[in-house]
Amino acid sequence: MSSARSKFEEIGRILRAHQRFAVMSHVRPDGDALGSQLALSLSLQQLGKDVRVWNEEGMLEKYSFLPRAELVTKPPSTPEDFDCAIALDTAIQNRLGTALGAVRSAKIWINIDHHPSNPGYGDVIHVDPDAPATAEIIFRLIKSQSLPFNRDIAENLYAAISTDTGSFQYPKTSAHTFEIAAELIRAGLDVGRLNQQLYENYPRRRLELLRELLRTMRFEHGDRVASVSLSLKTSAGLGVLPEDNEGLIDHLRAVRGVIVAVFFEELADGKVRVSMRSKSEVVDVSAICQKFGGGGHTLAAGARVPGTLAEVEKKVMEKIGNVLESHS
Repeated sequence: MSSARSKFEEIGRILRAHQRFAVMSHVRPDGDALGSQLALSLSLQQLGKDVRVWNEEGMLEKYSFLPRAELVTKPPSTPEDFDCAIALDTAIQNRLGTALGAVRSAKIWINIDHHPSNPGYGDVIHVDPDAPATAEIIFRLIKSQSLPFNRDIAENLYAAISTDTGSFQYPKTSAHTFEIAAELIRAGLDVGRLNQQLYENYPRRRLELLRELLRTMRFEHGDRVASVSLSLKTSAGLGVLPEDNEGLIDHLRAVRGVIVAVFFEELADGKVRVSMRSKSEVVDVSAICQKFGGGGHTLAAGARVPGTLAEVEKKVMEKIGNVLESHS
């Protein structure tokens, strides 16, 4: 029996044996985090379980079209007790934010993720770095354990996998990923409508944000590194939401000759949120981000770094430059 099959069976037994669940994902959630939460939670509800679905941000405006999106709420101020707490798509446990503090106690902690930097927190751990999205793991769990599955679950899984694979473009997208997508579509999805909601339904302020970001665009290290910066002043002036900048870094990564793209975002707590993307495994951005207390994937990672925008930009760009020079 494969280790994955054994782990799925263990998780399946836990899901069936217990009644009260908290299903959580990381702060600043993306489509994979929210879609995975909703899919697993809907399956648990179909089993008759009592489920809380928490994220520090609540449900993002951009993903509010997902089936049963209203289930995702901000964590309560009064902590609650659970039979089982489940962390999805969250490399570091404290990245659960206020959701973590809202769990007063849990008999079992389950950690399901695909980030290679995940240290393996929790009682039952299934981290698959080869999976292009956590939702792919959730799909395999549901199918292998004959857990409830319906069109709403399929739509959430499709949105999660599509967004975390860059519309099925990123290197870890496999034949199996397309096979899963095909099975999800067979559940009755309107792919055209769903993709339109995912990729052609942005608020105008997002385009205005992109315009301002491009004014800050810099190319360094022989044009192999491109970066943009977002100050608190600019963010406030445009009235943008944190979710509005998701995916904008891809405009930099798409430039011919660019190996590493970096997005610097000034935060109100005296830190700078750094997002990195790489087009070559020669530059492991997860390893770079880990030096600043962050992590992620080889080609996509991030960190929150104390300091001013200028200070953090200087430190991070120097680290990237060192890596590039060591491989030149």
